[in-house]
Amino acid sequence: MPTEVALLESRALRGEQMGRVDVLDKVKSLVMLPDGIHVRTEDVARYFEVSTGAVRRLTDRHQKELTENGLRVLRGAELRSFHSDMVSLWAGEGVESYPQAATQLRLYTRRTVLNIAMLLRDSDIARCVRTYLLDAEESLRTQYASLDHRVTRIESCLTGVGSALQELGPVLVRMSERLDSLDRKVEMTHQVVGAMSLRLTDVQQDVGRLDGRMDAFAGQLKDLRRRNGQRGQR
Repeated sequence: MPTEVALLESRALRGEQMGRVDVLDKVKSLVMLPDGIHVRTEDVARYFEVSTGAVRRLTDRHQKELTENGLRVLRGAELRSFHSDMVSLWAGEGVESYPQAATQLRLYTRRTVLNIAMLLRDSDIARCVRTYLLDAEESLRTQYASLDHRVTRIESCLTGVGSALQELGPVLVRMSERLDSLDRKVEMTHQVVGAMSLRLTDVQQDVGRLDGRMDAFAGQLKDLRRRNGQRGQR
């Protein structure tokens, strides 16, 4: 687990924590400008309970890193445009006057303020933010370790399942062969039944013809009896 000293000294470690801006408000409320995005140097100093000079000196020493994490320096037309926007928003909130910088204005985002919290040594608030970050990371590492343990258990269970499936394989092959054999026998039975059905149809036709011949013979026998009866009367 990284230590507070490592966090203060390592830019790479600070970069890994830059997405945790939610930590700022969990330690202390950060009051933003009316645009809800930026704060000024004095706002940063008020948050960390240090002097504005301490914030300016820190910003000068680490300007490149802080610029990559949202620090802006406004001058000239850009500064005037920003002041105009802020005056409108400030008036909308019922505040009579908005303090304007004379020649330049440094603006910090939440990401920049978090960056400063990982650099500022002489601030109890900054130390609280760093402690919160490190504790949260340790908790996250613990959760990952627990998850890794659970995944390992699942993998071991799957290994047992794999062995069982390997043993079951030959049995399934034999069952498949028996089912194939049964399918062939059923097909042969269907063929025999079909042949028997055709044969029965032929027998039915023969019986029909035999019935016809029997009816004709009975008619002939009846005629013969009738003629013999007529001869006896004579």
